[in-house]
Parts: sequence; structure tokens; C-alpha cells
Amino acid sequence: MSDLRKHITELEKRAERKADEIEVQHLLVAHKGAGIGGVTRTLEEAEALTGKLLAEILGGGNFDALVKKHTDDAHPGIYGMTIKGGGDRARNIYARKGMVAAFGDVGWRLDVNEVGVAPYHATKSPYGFHIIKRLK
Repeated sequence: MSDLRKHITELEKRAERKADEIEVQHLLVAHKGAGIGGVTRTLEEAEALTGKLLAEILGGGNFDALVKKHTDDAHPGIYGMTIKGGGDRARNIYARKGMVAAFGDVGWRLDVNEVGVAPYHATKSPYGFHIIKRLK
């Protein structure tokens, strides 16, 4: 099993942290067919790049700089999520149920300043792999 898959499996086994609201930053590694324009990498290439970036981050790499350089979403990729109500878009806070399912599933399992990966899944994470850092 690759280090990336081991990391994902270990994180999936964790209980969610108690918090009504969290803030995360993410780095999206998409693949062609995921609905993100201009992306040409295969699913296998996206997984390999995710593993490489995760290793760099866990080795002390600057998360924000890597987001800026590599994300297939907009930098800075910071979102608040809440389990209470519908969120507050003026404050960039979204209802957990309004986000990609894997995004919240990983975000609530992380401690503040910890990084985890939401793997590609056709329904839970359809845009690709999300490397997520919990900020608050």
C-alpha cells in the first residue's frame, strides 16, 4: 500500500473532532474528466502528484506556497464550514452539507494545523484529490 493510501485509510478510521465550525485550506489535484477545465493529467497521475505533495507538506513544505503553485482551484482555497444552519457566505462559511462530502469528512477529522487527504471518489470527491489543512 502506498504512503498516500495508508495516510487516507488511517484518517478515515478517526472519529470526527467536536466543533460546530471549522476553517480549512485546500489544494485540489484534479484529473481530466473531473469537470475542471484545462486539466490534462490522468487519475493515476493526479494520485501520484497528490502523494508527492503530501510528502513534501509532511516534510515541512510551505502549505500555502504549494497551494498557490499547484492547486487546480483558486488560491488561497480557504473555506469555513459549519454544521449549524446554512452558513454565511459573506463570511466565507458554508454549510457542511453544501460542500463536497469528503471535504467535510476530512476537515472534521483533523486537528488544527494538521493535514489530510480526501481521495477522488465519483460522488464524495468528484473534482479530484483534496489535500486539506485545518486552520481553525
